[in-house]
Amino acid sequence: MSEDQPAPRPPVPSPAALARRVAPRPPAAAPAPAEHSESARFGRVDDEGRVFVSVDGGEQEVGSYPGATPEEALQYFARKYDELAASAELLQARLGNPEVTAKEVSDALATLKEHLAQANVVGDLPALHATVERVEAGLEAKRGAETEQRRAARALAATEREQIVAEAEAIAAQPPGSTQWKQSGERMRALLDRWKEHQRGAAKLDKPTEAALWQRFSHARNAFDKARRAWFAELETTREQARSAKEALVAEAEALASSTDWGATARAYKQLMDRWRRAGRAARAEDDALWERFRSAQDAFFTAKDSAAAAEDEEYRGNLVVKEELLLEAEAILPVTDVEAAKSALRGVQERWEAAGKVPRGDLDRVEKRLRRVEAAVREADERKWRATNPELSARAQSMVEQLEAAVAKAQAEVDQAQAAGDERTADAARERLAAQQQWLSQARAGVDEFGG
Repeated sequence: MSEDQPAPRPPVPSPAALARRVAPRPPAAAPAPAEHSESARFGRVDDEGRVFVSVDGGEQEVGSYPGATPEEALQYFARKYDELAASAELLQARLGNPEVTAKEVSDALATLKEHLAQANVVGDLPALHATVERVEAGLEAKRGAETEQRRAARALAATEREQIVAEAEAIAAQPPGSTQWKQSGERMRALLDRWKEHQRGAAKLDKPTEAALWQRFSHARNAFDKARRAWFAELETTREQARSAKEALVAEAEALASSTDWGATARAYKQLMDRWRRAGRAARAEDDALWERFRSAQDAFFTAKDSAAAAEDEEYRGNLVVKEELLLEAEAILPVTDVEAAKSALRGVQERWEAAGKVPRGDLDRVEKRLRRVEAAVREADERKWRATNPELSARAQSMVEQLEAAVAKAQAEVDQAQAAGDERTADAARERLAAQQQWLSQARAGVDEFGG
């Protein structure tokens, strides 16, 4: 540098300036460099004030600093080296920061190399170049890691997007009859919101994958909306049909409300209720209003019917007293000892029973069952008597006894014969037949005894 030129200004940015290019926020200001730089040991100043740096066993002139002492000139160029070295070391440290991208490091490295190519400095230039090479190698590794991270992020994003689509397709595939339309519609809208959030915040997918997934998602949403519209259109038609049918049922119910043909009308209302259940549902408000009319007509009829029945019950209460006295008389017939006398007494009770008339409905089943028990006992006694005096049955029973007696005698003879021959096996078989024949004979004789034989 000639004496008439001003003092040179360092072309290399400071480490803080380089850090601002690399990090999203500027680091804290570095302390001012020391007055003395150890890098000066890699250079010298000749008698003419020219500064040299040692490179690969030789020397390279880096400049001069007019008006300065040799030491000041040497320190000036040494501090310029220190700034470059500090910037390179800082850039190397930034490689390990996950918040700093490979592009940011690459941009800062390009700036550093540009200044390094133009810089005239004194210091350990091989070491500085080695640091730059390490940064370059680390940058390649960082790029590879970021590439892998982007690939993994895209794969995760594709998986999450696929889950959104699969759930939408599952909702769209539900059978219309079992679909909870409100909840399913809300869920479908939530899935759309998730899709939009995914587009804004997750890793970007490649266009073919994005397009294919969106096409499936859009198809599922459109299919769901179409099915919902069809369902509610059909529901509206069905509800209209149900409303018309129920209006007709209400008209029939209201026409029957004043009927006094209690039995037939009660059956008619049961049939109307069955038809009501099969008619389906109208719109809720209409269905509730129609049901209120139907129930009011039905209640009016059954209230009148219950009132009439209560009046009848009161009217028939005296008949109940008569029939309870007749029951005591009928039950006194039991047990039956004289069948003909019992039948005669029962006929008298039955005639007066019919003449007594109706009883209150709540007592009807009770008193009828008591009379039926007496009638059944007399009927069974009469049947036993008939069987006992039937000549044909008696003769048949006696014949059976005679046949079984002959069979018993034959079986006994077979036992005796087998024992005499020493054939225990045949004897045991004959004994079994004998025991069976004897049991049957006992039963037959009991039957003959019933006939008085």
